[in-house]
Amino acid sequence: MNRAEQTSAPSLSGGCAMELGVLVYRLYRALTYSASPFLHLHMRWRRLRGLEHSRRWHERFGHPSAVRPPGSLVWFHAVSLGEGMAAIPVIRRCSEMKPEMTILMTTTTVSAFEVIKKQLPVGVLHQFAPLDTPVAIDRFLGYWKPNAIVIMENELWPNLIMSAAQLRIPLALLNARMSTKSFKRWSSPLLLPLASLLLSKFSLIAPLSTLQGIHFQLLQAPPFVINFSGDLKYVVNKFYVSSGTSESIRDLKAELSDMKVWIASSLHRREEEVILGVHNLLLQSHPDSVVIIVPRHPHHGHQIAQRLRNDGQSVALRSRNENITSKKTNIYVVDTLGELREFYGVAPVAVIGGSFFPELTGHNVSEAAAAGCAVITGCHVGHFSHMVKAMQQANPLSITQVSSKLELREAVELLMSNPEILKARQRASKEVYESLSSCIISNVWNLLNLHIFRGK
Repeated sequence: MNRAEQTSAPSLSGGCAMELGVLVYRLYRALTYSASPFLHLHMRWRRLRGLEHSRRWHERFGHPSAVRPPGSLVWFHAVSLGEGMAAIPVIRRCSEMKPEMTILMTTTTVSAFEVIKKQLPVGVLHQFAPLDTPVAIDRFLGYWKPNAIVIMENELWPNLIMSAAQLRIPLALLNARMSTKSFKRWSSPLLLPLASLLLSKFSLIAPLSTLQGIHFQLLQAPPFVINFSGDLKYVVNKFYVSSGTSESIRDLKAELSDMKVWIASSLHRREEEVILGVHNLLLQSHPDSVVIIVPRHPHHGHQIAQRLRNDGQSVALRSRNENITSKKTNIYVVDTLGELREFYGVAPVAVIGGSFFPELTGHNVSEAAAAGCAVITGCHVGHFSHMVKAMQQANPLSITQVSSKLELREAVELLMSNPEILKARQRASKEVYESLSSCIISNVWNLLNLHIFRGK
């Protein structure tokens, strides 16, 4: 068996696959309808735990909390913060090109809403996304009556897609991606017909890489709807609206001006152990070094600080506006949301987490490159492997990949010890970012205008 045969999804004849897909969808619809009462209890439990918005959690069942303006409306949907931030530049361009069109954005997580609400253009409405149950979706679509739906990345919700198709609402999937695990699941004999059915309802699928395009083709997406535009996560920083660097961060930068600073961002659990281990080794040769630790989730940052203090170490915590008041304090923990871009401006060296253990799938390295940092990442970059490869191909100095704690220590040590090498790496990452991020928004807008808005 050749490699293509090993990786391709099993195939069925067109008519048989479609019939099986419809059958599987009907089963899914019946199950989600039956599960609705239990989901209601589950959402109440999530609300009590602070995982749903305390006042707006009913929106998850399709109940609106805003008035729909008259005229055409486009619905943008993103699950969490990363997808939502990638959607913002497209929303801005749509607002510029079609000012008469109302834009509705939905997200799922509360943390995403808290950050994204500050980035949305004036006039853009926000709701929390409805659960994929027949009642919630029908209620949501019946009230908002979108003229088009733009879904970010990998949200293939059957009730949403099939209901939109039945109402003849054009569907787009932007920055489309699918993890290896998800691809294998959708490729199974039971789910492949459903995947084929769902993907056939899209008017536009814009994969973020060639590999992702192949994945969607193997899942039997119509070839004519697959169009490449570039990865939207490159352009998040170009359209990010900053209220300006806060006074406390400016003060911190001044405090650290004579020290060797590096930042480790988007850390998952256990990765802080790798970073702190490297930091302790660096202190032996660079006693004036300081590490800024930015965990993926703020509460993790508080736990890290507490653990270090219990071990007798001096730590400054961002949420308490603590300063680095003595030479004994060489660890600064950021346990807040929405400030990472500002902190990239404090440190010339950035280590991107979510990449140091096999079960992880990487994070956006272009944010640090946009800030002009010398960028280092682990080897488990998953969803962002195409981005790392593109940067390395454009200029090998733009990003460094390491596969062990020893290699990470050597990489950071090299940059701390050699100012000229550090400047060359910073310059390379910034230049590559500028090159790779050009024209992406124009490409996406042209595709949306052609396939979704259809020049209207």
